[in-house]
Formats: sequence, structure tokens, C-alpha cells
Amino acid sequence: MSSTLWPWLTLAGLGAFHGLNPAMGWLFAVALGLHRQSRGVVFLALAPIALGHAAAVAVVLMAVVVFGAVLDMTLLARASGIVLVIWALAHALFGHRGRVRVGMQAGLVGLALWSFMMAGAHGAGLMLVPPLLTLCASSGPAAEVGANTSLPIALAALGVHTAAMLATIGVVSLIVYDRGLAFLRRSWINLDALWSGALAAGGLVLLAQ
Repeated sequence: MSSTLWPWLTLAGLGAFHGLNPAMGWLFAVALGLHRQSRGVVFLALAPIALGHAAAVAVVLMAVVVFGAVLDMTLLARASGIVLVIWALAHALFGHRGRVRVGMQAGLVGLALWSFMMAGAHGAGLMLVPPLLTLCASSGPAAEVGANTSLPIALAALGVHTAAMLATIGVVSLIVYDRGLAFLRRSWINLDALWSGALAAGGLVLLAQ
């Protein structure tokens, strides 16, 4: 039971982490709500943010499903581990440059596109590869894992991750909207550094398996 439960908990935990990270959208939702002086705008902004994030993650998960149908699982895990480590290094060195920017007058479509690009730049979907491969491998012998078994698992993983992210980002957005942004100057931690470390750790786990 524990061996099949921890990947799902990891997916939910990563969703909560993404929801907690202001770079993934809650800071923009709050700023948009404050700019338009509407709590409802904060709620409204959450939908395109979650949708764009889910779309970016889905691209990676679907790629894993496709490659998993034609490649040996061990080879796929090794390749994914290398990509994660490289992405971690790139994020640590250059992640603060070339940030995707969007103005306060952005519509819902523009906000979804911004969220999609931001999640892609952070490698949000890549971090879900280790638990996804674990779930796919546990569904049957590695040689028999293909699209028929891995696609439903990938969709379920996407749902768990997105639900956890949306719940977290909603709670954080409303708390910050009601209490203000002053606490960010004195108590916020560098989540980008933690994210780079998490990417590297995920890659090393895949390489060590």
C-alpha cells in the first residue's frame, strides 16, 4: 500500500508547492484583484492560471506516455533523470532572467497563456515524471507498460496535481488578498532555490534507480 500511495502523495505535494510559489500565479491573481478592487477577480483569475499550468504539465506527461510506449522504461527513466538535472542547473543559473511578463489588463486567455509559459519555463511537468514512471511501472511488468495502461494513470496524475495546486493557490490568494502583501518583505523564502534543488533531486532519484 505504501509503495503505491507515496507517488500520489508526491503528485499532490508538488501541486501544493506550485500553488504556494508566487511565481506560479497567486501573486498575479492577488495583484489583479487589488488593481480592480474585487475579491471576485481573484477567484476568476484562478481558473485560467490552473488551466494554463495543467496544460503545460499535460504536454510533458503525454510525452512520457508516448515515449514509454516505444522505449524501455529503464532507458526512459535515465533520460528523464538527465533532463531533470540539466533543467535544475539551468533554472538555478538562469531562472531569474527572461521572466514571462503580463500586464494588469490581461484577459483570461492571456493569463492562461502566461501560466502555461511560466510552468513550462519552471519545468513543472518534468518534476512529475519520477512519480508517474513509478506508477506506470507498478501497473505491470516494465516491458508491458504502454499507452493503454499509462494514459489513464497520467490523466489521474494530472488531475491530482492540478486539484492540489488549485486548492492551495486559492487559499493563499484569499489570505494574502485579505491581509496584504507586507509580509512578503520580511518572511518569504526563496522558493526558486528549493525548486532547483527539487528538480535535481528528482533527476538523481531516476538515475539511481
